[in-house]
Formats: sequence, structure tokens, C-alpha cells
Amino acid sequence: MLEKKRFIFSLLLWFFCVQGKAQELVTYPPPQAVVYSMHNDDYTVKVRKPGGEWQDLYEYNVKVDLDKPQDASMVYFDFSGTVEVYVRKNNGNVQSVKIRPASYEIKPVLNDNSITFTLTEPRKISVEFDGDKLHNLHVFANPIETSRPDPKDPNVVYFGPGVHVPKDLPGDAFNITSGKTVYIAGGAIVRGKLMCDKVENVRITGRGIIDQPQRGVEIRHSRNVTIDGIIVVNPKHYTVFAGGSDHITINNLKSFSANPWSDGLDFMSCSDVTVDDVFMRNSDDCIAVYAHRWEFYGDAKNYSVTNSTLWADVAHTINIGVHGNTEKTGEVIENLLFKNIEVLELDEDDPSAEGCMAIQAADMNLVRNVRFEDIRVDNFQEGKLLQLKVAFFEKYNAAPGRGVENIYFKNISYNGFNNSPSIINGLDKDHLVQNVTFENLRINGKLINSVEEANIKVGEFSKNITFKNSQPVKQPLTSAKK
Repeated sequence: MLEKKRFIFSLLLWFFCVQGKAQELVTYPPPQAVVYSMHNDDYTVKVRKPGGEWQDLYEYNVKVDLDKPQDASMVYFDFSGTVEVYVRKNNGNVQSVKIRPASYEIKPVLNDNSITFTLTEPRKISVEFDGDKLHNLHVFANPIETSRPDPKDPNVVYFGPGVHVPKDLPGDAFNITSGKTVYIAGGAIVRGKLMCDKVENVRITGRGIIDQPQRGVEIRHSRNVTIDGIIVVNPKHYTVFAGGSDHITINNLKSFSANPWSDGLDFMSCSDVTVDDVFMRNSDDCIAVYAHRWEFYGDAKNYSVTNSTLWADVAHTINIGVHGNTEKTGEVIENLLFKNIEVLELDEDDPSAEGCMAIQAADMNLVRNVRFEDIRVDNFQEGKLLQLKVAFFEKYNAAPGRGVENIYFKNISYNGFNNSPSIINGLDKDHLVQNVTFENLRINGKLINSVEEANIKVGEFSKNITFKNSQPVKQPLTSAKK
């Protein structure tokens, strides 16, 4: 009988431990030094375990949209299991609210000027009242951290809660050496870029913020560099600047920018790159893949970009091929995968360069074997759904590209005006765009079976543009003949 009671007690203890772990919630108060300077009072945000006590979150101010910089809001926390979120809009009346990406199907309950909603898995979302995307609230609900390094470990660069500024270093950089783990704790503010120059086996992780650096993380001539979990707020230029490096892994990175040339992730002559679960809201290209630029030389190969959300307040969400090496025979950009991507905005006002998914092979680059799959694109301000071309931009290039080939689009869904026609075209008979396949392209819910239906202009220097649909396309009963 005693053994049976012990067994039942152990079973109950295990159950409550599992339940407790399954319902973890971790919040991070800001450093006292920035409580007033970094706050945005547009919203009051709270979180709680189901039925528990509400916990206040700190609402950070983030700048968005270079065209006319605006103040938006951001909160972050970690959880497992289920969490309830409360948001009150503090200024003005509320008529409607939307949470994007829409594919997450998060249904808020609106009560006067406040909403509540429930999350059952980590999400990066935009809460938009009355269609306002410039003063919205970004909610970053992270998974629970599974391991934190020991601050006393000599191979750990530890930024604990508080504000950190470089000391006795040129510029605004923290120089990171090989074999180091850089940990930026939740509640930490780091005001300086992390420089990885000619290093290997570096890991940058945590839940904290790199705030207004020249660049967020700079990776030069390095290998085996991982970035995981941090937030970069309003760098003067790039969030991640990577050149001449390989085996780069970026996971659960969140980014905002509203400055000229403030791209998100830019890779120049880098190979073996994995990007997963990032949220990029930038005022230039969210993700750019180039060959040679500046002091970086070499091909760009083997990229995987998955499970991410891209928001280009200016320029492109994905831009491939503009820069390369014209000194010899050119370079190759190949074997790129973009899969399970949400596109929340695009605003590119130069018709010659527009494209949510843009491949613009210039500077003698050959771009080949690129796959876009499971991409969901919301209506955007200005631009084209796609542009595939052999390009020559006088401002940026010394020569046109060599060609674009073997491009596959599968399960692309676009809900929008589609007013500006997409472009597929080479430069001449020796510089072609060829072998482009569309499988299950949908525009405003309609399954597309031709370039005409998609509003794609195909030029004379392109060939083998095909549509294949796993679902049959209904043919009209009659066809008009001219």
C-alpha cells in the first residue's frame, strides 16, 4: 500500500512538474537607464499564463519606414505552452484590428480600445489597429531558452541586463575573437556592433537588443558563425553584413531599420548560409545575395531561407545578383532556397528594379537553381511580385550579368492589386532568362495558368517559361477568336 502511494505521489509530482514547465513565461524588464528614452506609450501590453496574473511588458520604440520615419512599438517575451496577451491602444478610438501574418489565423477579441488573444506557439506578429501599419505593435513571442552560458566561462562574452557601450576600441565595435560565445541577456542593451573579422566558431545568442549600431553584426572572412535569438534596433546601415564567409547560421533574429542603406541581411561572396525564423522590417532590401563586392570575392552558393517574415518599407524583400566580379569571367550565384516566407510589405518605386522576389543578374554574374516555395505575399504599396532579368544598372554595375536559369516558383500566393506587371527578360540572345517554372501560383485566390493571367511581361530574350498545376485549371466553355 505504501509503495502504491509513493508511486501515485511520484506520478503527480512528475505531472505538475511537466505542466509547470509546459506553461513557462519569462519577461524582461528594461534597464533603468532607458526606461524613459526608449519607451513608446502608444500601447499598454500585458501577458499571463492562462488564468494567472497579468505581467506588464515594456513597449520599446522602434523607427520604421525611411520614406517618412515613424514611431512603431515592439515587445518581447519567452513562453512555452499557452500565453494570453492583452493590448490596449492608448490614443484614439478603435474600429478594427488585424493581426498579421494572416496565415497564423490569430483571432483577437476587441473590447473598446483593447484586445486579447491567445498564443500556443512562438510567433512574430504585427498588431494593426484600423489598418495603421506605421504605428503598429510588433509582438515577438520567443521559445524558452534551453541553455544559457556561464558568465564566468573565459570563452563567453557576457552582456547582462543593462546598457553596454564599447570601451577603448576604434569606432563603435566589440571585436569578437574565435571560439567565443557572445551572450546578450534579455533586458540588455548593447550599443555597438559585433565585429567578427577573420574568426571561426563564434556564436552570438540571447534575447537582448543591439541598439542603433553602425551595423548590427559584421562578419568578414570568417566561418562557422551563428546568430540566434537577438533583436537589432535601427542600425545606421546593415543588420547583418557578411562578406567572404561561409557556414553562417541565423536563427530567430528580429530587426528594424529606417536609415539609408539599412538593409537587413546582406551576403557578399558567402556560401553555405542558413537563415530560419527571422523577422526583418527594413528600409532597404530585407535579404540580399551578391557575389563580389568591395574586398570580397567568390561565388555565392547553398542558401536556405525558411520560416520567416519579411517587411520591406523600402526596396525589396529578396534581391539576388546585382553585384559581382567583372575582372575575369564572372561569378556564380546558385542553389538558393526560399521556403515558407510571409511578405507583409514592399515599397520599391524604381520600375527598373522592382520585385518582391527579384533576381537581377549583373556584373557578369550567372544566377541559377533558385527555388521559391510556399511564399505568401500581402498587398503592398508599390512594386512587382517578381522580376527576373539580366541587368545593367549604370549606378552600380560595370557590366551586365551572364544569365538567369532554372528558377522554380511553387505554391506562391499573392493577394493584392497586381497593377505593376512582373518582368521576365534577358538582355540579348547571349544573355537569357530561361527555364522558369510556376507550379500552383495563385493571385487573389485564382490558380494561374499563364503569364497573361499573372500579369507577367515576358521579353524576347527569355525561353522555356512554363506553368504546371497539381490542381486542374478550369477552362472556359467557349473562347473568343480574333
